[in-house]
Amino acid sequence: MSLATEHLAAADPVLGAFIARVGRLPPRPVDHAEPYEALLSAVAHQQLHARAAGAILGRLEALCGGTLPTPAALLALEDEALRGCGFSASKMAALRDVAAKAADGTIPTRGQAHRLADDELISRLTSIRGVGRWTVEMLLIFTLRRPDVFPVDDFGVREGFRVLHGLEAQPKPKALAQVGEVFAPYRTTAALYLWKASDLQKLELKR
Repeated sequence: MSLATEHLAAADPVLGAFIARVGRLPPRPVDHAEPYEALLSAVAHQQLHARAAGAILGRLEALCGGTLPTPAALLALEDEALRGCGFSASKMAALRDVAAKAADGTIPTRGQAHRLADDELISRLTSIRGVGRWTVEMLLIFTLRRPDVFPVDDFGVREGFRVLHGLEAQPKPKALAQVGEVFAPYRTTAALYLWKASDLQKLELKR
């Protein structure tokens, strides 16, 4: 076991038994290198199937020479061009705000983000149109690889906790946040295992 999983097993024996059963999780997928790019992708994926969002982003990249546009390039695009990629009016507004906030420094570069605390990043980035706390928490986990993020508003995290502990209903976010304090400073690892528990439950139900 790693330091993280040893800590989690001591804090919650039920979670510890699950960790022992499933073993080491595969490495997290490599997300976008920069917070700006991750937020563009997050906006595109909102309320869409991953394949549909990927196709829209692919059209945007094709429009911009095979890569996601820089903030300046995105702000220079006409609405008609973005609409042609498949973005709705609300998403176009959100994309333009992401670009504007990157241009004015609200959205830090990856290097700058490493010098900012999680709460500071959440406060900054949730000021962007269409970006909520959950979106920023996913960025912290999968783009910036922060070790102590516990997204209690996430359905899969709450469902995984419910499944492992044999609860009739999912815990409320506030209650789960309090329970999760014992997982610090490895709450990201706890979340990854809770997602795994939720995923395994889905597979069991399909059998």
